[in-house]
Amino acid sequence: MNAIDTLYLIDDDDTYQFIVKKTISSTRLVKSIKIFSNGKLAIDFLESVLGNVNEIPDVILLDLSMPVMDGWQFLERYFLLKPRIAKKIVVYIVSSSIDPSDVERAKSISEVTDYFVKPLTKEKLILMLESIQLS
Repeated sequence: MNAIDTLYLIDDDDTYQFIVKKTISSTRLVKSIKIFSNGKLAIDFLESVLGNVNEIPDVILLDLSMPVMDGWQFLERYFLLKPRIAKKIVVYIVSSSIDPSDVERAKSISEVTDYFVKPLTKEKLILMLESIQLS
C-alpha cells in the first residue's frame, strides 16, 4: 500500500489528538497529519487550499461532538465544497457517541466510509489506514 499523503484529524480532545498523532506517525502509513480542534478550523483551512491538491487530505478522521462547529455541521459545509475538490477524500467518523441514531445517521451519508467508537486501538487504526484505497 502506498502511504497516505495527508490526513486531517478533526477533534477537540488534546489527549486524543496526541495519542492518534503518535500512533499514526509510528505506522509510517501517513506522510502528513494536520490537526484541527473543531470543524470550522478544518473547513476554513480546506476552503483555503482548494487550489493546492497537496494540502487536500486523502483521509479525514472526524469527531462529532466539538465546540464552534461539530462534525455534522462540518459535513454539511463539506458537501457544499465537495464538487470543487479535485481529489477523493475518505471520511471516517471517530466519536465517543454510542447513540444508535448517530451511527445510523453517519451510515446514511454516502461520503462517510465508516463509524468508529473511541477509543480507537492502534490495531484498528492500522487496519483502517491499510484498507483505504485511494484513486
